[in-house]
Amino acid sequence: MSVVMDILATYRGPSRVMRKLVSMGQREDRALAILMMGCATIFVAQWPRLARQSHLTGEELNPLLGGALMAWLFIMPLVFYTLALLVYFSFRAFGSQGQSWGLRLALFWAVLAASPLVLLDGLVAGFLGQGVPRMIVGAIWLAMFFWFWFAGSITAAKESAPDA
Repeated sequence: MSVVMDILATYRGPSRVMRKLVSMGQREDRALAILMMGCATIFVAQWPRLARQSHLTGEELNPLLGGALMAWLFIMPLVFYTLALLVYFSFRAFGSQGQSWGLRLALFWAVLAASPLVLLDGLVAGFLGQGVPRMIVGAIWLAMFFWFWFAGSITAAKESAPDA
């Protein structure tokens, strides 16, 4: 199944898709590619908002885009890896036998699977600016991201356990 179809399937049942991803085996290159696709999509989602900011304030667009590029493609992947490690330690503290790569994959997949909503949030921010519509879209994105991450983490912890 393609990545787009997996993203669509995640909205219907994140555990099913996570089970499929974990069953493909431990591949750090796949996990990193998923994370980088999600971060790149979030970077692209920033363009309308940054263009609006540039137009309204008179700031140059290129430095704004450069800062977003640096943040989303170089810094945020490191933040996500650190966050995944902290989640792994907290799962271990509560007695989970899941492996760290499964929990990393769950976080990275949640970033990518929720990225269509980030694109919508970027369009709303670019065309309408701050306000109630952006808050609604942002809340929906955040809820979906945490749902994907939570369901995926529980599934990955069960599926990647040594006795699973």
